[in-house]
Formats: sequence, C-alpha cells, structure tokens
Amino acid sequence: MSASTMSAPAPAAGRATFVHCLHAEWIKIRTMRSTLAVVLGTVAFGIGLAALGGTAAGDEYPNLSAADRASFDPLAISLRGYLLAQVSLGLLGALVVTSEYGARTIVGTLTAVPRRTRVLAAKAVTLIAVALPVALLICLGGFLVGQSALADAGAPHVALSDPGSLRAVLGGALYLTLAALFGLATGTVIRSTTATVTTLFGVMLIVRGFAPALPGALGDWTVKYWPPIAGGQIVTGYRDPDLLAPWPGLSMMAVCVAVLLIAAFAAFRRRDA
Repeated sequence: MSASTMSAPAPAAGRATFVHCLHAEWIKIRTMRSTLAVVLGTVAFGIGLAALGGTAAGDEYPNLSAADRASFDPLAISLRGYLLAQVSLGLLGALVVTSEYGARTIVGTLTAVPRRTRVLAAKAVTLIAVALPVALLICLGGFLVGQSALADAGAPHVALSDPGSLRAVLGGALYLTLAALFGLATGTVIRSTTATVTTLFGVMLIVRGFAPALPGALGDWTVKYWPPIAGGQIVTGYRDPDLLAPWPGLSMMAVCVAVLLIAAFAAFRRRDA
C-alpha cells in the first residue's frame, strides 16, 4: 500500500461514505504498479496492431478474390487491436480486487468500510473512470492509424464521418470497458490473479478460436451468441447475416457482464475476507 494511502485519515467504521470509498479506490488504482504498465502496454499494442493490420491488409487487397473484396472490412481491420486490449483491460479490472486479496490489504479495507457493497461499487466506478478513456484512446487511435495505413496502400478505407465509423469507435470503447468490468467480476468471484487471467484468455480468446470447429448447432450457437464474439460485432462494418447485428451483440455482452457483477456482489457480501 502506498504512503499516500497510509497517511490518509480513515473514517470511523461504518461511517465511510461512498465518496470516501471512491477516493480510497482512486489512490489504490493510481498507485498500483501494474496500472501504468497495463495502460501503456494496451494502448501501444492496440494502436500498433492497427498499423500492422492496415498495412498487411492493404498490401494483400489487390490479390483478393471478388468475394473477399466484397467482405473486406476496413473498420474491423483498424480496430482488431481490441482482441488483445479486452484481455489486458480485463486483467486490470481483476487486479483491482485480486491484488488486495493477494496482499491481504482487503482486511483493512473491509474493516474501514464494513459495507461491502459500497466497497465493490466504488471499485467498479473507479475502474470505469480509468478504463473508458483508455478504451477510447485505443479505438480512436487504432481507427485513425489503421485507416491511414489502408489509404497509403490504396485499399478501401473510411473516414470517421462515414456511416458506422463513429459507432464502431464508441461502441468498441464501451465493449472494452465491459471487458474491464468482466475482469473485475471474475476476479471478485475467483480471488486469484492467475486463475482469473486463465479464465479471461479462455472466455475471450480460446472459445473464439475453437467456436467454428465445434460440431453442428453448438458451433453455430457459439459463434452467434457467445458474449465476447457477439459484442465484438460492434467494431465491424461488414454485416454477416449469420451473426448478431452490432448493437444487439454489444447488448448480449452487457447482459452477461451485468449477471456476473450481480454474482460478484453476492459472493463479496457473503464470503470472509
């Protein structure tokens, strides 16, 4: 725990307001060593992947078949960095809780603020305040860099004012913020950083990779309704009739995160620190 946290006067037990909790959680997330590394790494990888993806797709475009050109999606190419960003922001959300369990500072937190619902709500609000601006930077930066790379290669590209572009950028930022809250909820239930990271990779990446190989109706259902896959449609421009539309897909992800947060609040209230 940082010196600034140690020196802050603790309110009397049972009298800590939500504002006190927000202030304490802001100090924790700001002074947590991993926060800066996760934020900078996520932004760098997200924008870097947009540049690489735009350049590679632009170079390949002249050799594509007519069918591939028809489904060429400049939006999805420039925002593909969300695939890694969702895991890293999910990790940040998990660390908001699991770092306290690992260091056993959660005992002091719950002693100062016995109302556990207030503590977890403050963690969630603080996480959103950090994750949303970072997510906007990733999506907007990725869009601009990726579209510039496509334009330089002479491939189809779009501007921010074109239909669907603003939806993809803003919706992508909302999706990444939901991923951070997913990490918070999962970390609260599991309480282990390692196990939470494994879960994040499995839910967000591994299922996505194996879904098309699943047999019959199971594969079709997973590809269409698995929350991270459905939510990811928000960053696409090409409309696949076999998949959910962008906003319904993001709503599917939001409902999933809401259910997990309810489970996390219930677990946090009932279990010992």
